[in-house]
Amino acid sequence: MSVTAQHEGLCLRYPETLGLQPNILAYEMAVSMLLRATQLAQHTPFTWGYIDKPPEGQLFLIFLTPQLPFPPDGIRYQEQEQKGIIPAGGGRELEVMEVKFGFVPGADSMAWRVRRRYRLQKGGHPQLVLIHYTRGQSMPIMPALNQPIRAYPLREINEPAVFVMGDKLGQKVYPRGAAADRQPPPALGVPFTPGMPANPQALLAQQNSNMEALERRNQRDRNGNVGARQQQPHQSRIEEDDSADEGDMISTRTLALTRYRRNHDLMNEVFMFAAFGRKKEFETPPPPFSIFDSKTLEGKVAKLSAEVEELKSRAAARREQRVNAESEETVDILMESIQSTGEGIVT
Repeated sequence: MSVTAQHEGLCLRYPETLGLQPNILAYEMAVSMLLRATQLAQHTPFTWGYIDKPPEGQLFLIFLTPQLPFPPDGIRYQEQEQKGIIPAGGGRELEVMEVKFGFVPGADSMAWRVRRRYRLQKGGHPQLVLIHYTRGQSMPIMPALNQPIRAYPLREINEPAVFVMGDKLGQKVYPRGAAADRQPPPALGVPFTPGMPANPQALLAQQNSNMEALERRNQRDRNGNVGARQQQPHQSRIEEDDSADEGDMISTRTLALTRYRRNHDLMNEVFMFAAFGRKKEFETPPPPFSIFDSKTLEGKVAKLSAEVEELKSRAAARREQRVNAESEETVDILMESIQSTGEGIVT
């Protein structure tokens, strides 16, 4: 694919129609569709195509490589795209990119188009992008921006389809005559029926049913293609059995439960002996005071007690001497005062 074609807006699109959904797509439904799309992309090749002037409610699923910008869609927008991260449970994060006030130059009289892009930043395949076009608030069109955003007519596409993930990653699928007679499978998205309420739970259940029918159809196509290759007369050897596709018939929950049980059995064999086997008998540690001799300690205690008593007796003796000295000094002072008083009277 040339650089010119990429700038023209060519992108890898999911080959089937995803239907119309005029209402805003719920975050839970977008996460469910992206998870199911990851499974379908394992065995469904994406085709090269344009997104040009999509109608209200149109859904697209594209594979966008990190080095390429988002392809032009024939709509000019009058504001910058806003980005938000929504927690989706189970460690997943849903990235939502929204841009408003879009219009088709020369066709719309007001800017009312809204584009939302959804991709699983964590917990999914970040290169699968779900695009939804809806109607939002309208505003007048700026005359300076009312110019076509791409050159028309669009170039005809002759590129083969490509597997974008899985065991066949990078393999090209060239068109065959039998492919034109094939009936289109159920849509990946949620079709909108006028007059019916937009119940998110009912829409999600219907979308899951459509996805399961599409998986069964792809499985039948793979089995038919293998049988046709084996019946070709010029083939000199038997085709290799594609046993990897057998994993597609196993649900993710069953596969995860089987792996959990296997890992649990392995870890049980490792830790069962450590928990319930023969344990090593350790010697009882000696008491912490066994390093001391009781007789020596008693002798030291007696010696210290004697020293304490001696110090107490010395302190009591000094205190008694100090009291006696203070008493004698008081008596001397009284005697001197009496003598001085008697001399005054005689005089």
